[in-house]
Amino acid sequence: MNAPLINAIVVDDEMLARQYLQEMLQAHPNVNVVAECKNGFEAVKAVAEHSPDLIFLDIQMPKLDGFEVLELIERQDIAVVFATAYDQYALKAFDSHAVDYLLKPYSKERLAKAIEKVSRNIGAPLPEMNELRTPDGGAPEYLNRIVVKDGTRIEVIPIDKVDFILAEDDYVNIHYDGHSILKHQTLSSLAESLDVDRFVRIHRSSIVNIDRVERIELLARDKYIAILKDRTELRISRSGHRRLRDVIS
Repeated sequence: MNAPLINAIVVDDEMLARQYLQEMLQAHPNVNVVAECKNGFEAVKAVAEHSPDLIFLDIQMPKLDGFEVLELIERQDIAVVFATAYDQYALKAFDSHAVDYLLKPYSKERLAKAIEKVSRNIGAPLPEMNELRTPDGGAPEYLNRIVVKDGTRIEVIPIDKVDFILAEDDYVNIHYDGHSILKHQTLSSLAESLDVDRFVRIHRSSIVNIDRVERIELLARDKYIAILKDRTELRISRSGHRRLRDVIS
């Protein structure tokens, strides 16, 4: 039985690493490299243009890391093989149900095993991002930036610049630096990735950066609002008031 044709994208910020993988792939004629990307922005664009079956994906890259690339990819049926020089990401990769994890420098035999796995797993769905970022049994790794795909544009928002976040159906409206942008994600799932000592869910529809809170005002019995430094007013629920009080006390 012939091996299935696999259209692949190679993503790595190091040219030598991309060349090394390309040379190794010459022994696998069923793997057709349709694009080579030196950063995460190029990778997201290449996936949209080429609809690959497989991504060989580095993890530590400038601007967008490998996990952020996966978050921005709209298709959910691409096989992912992480290729990195850092073994501390292995648990995250396997918990994310990635097909395989190659630790650089890998051998041709190790690459062949990964491609064999890919052949058996073409079409498997990508995991939710909270699985990627919070391995079972490990300490949570909080976001230090939020990436948003807005049409063909990708916005990278440092977490320190976020003022507050509002729920809008299946989207969140992120307010930062006098701007706002919609991201297709629920407020609950985003909240799981935020540092609870810095970002407090003060209402079922809002999260606030406590550094932006100027004061809390009582409107009526058990009814509070948060006044932010830019004069924005946000409602606070009873449970939200308890959470806010616990963090700032």
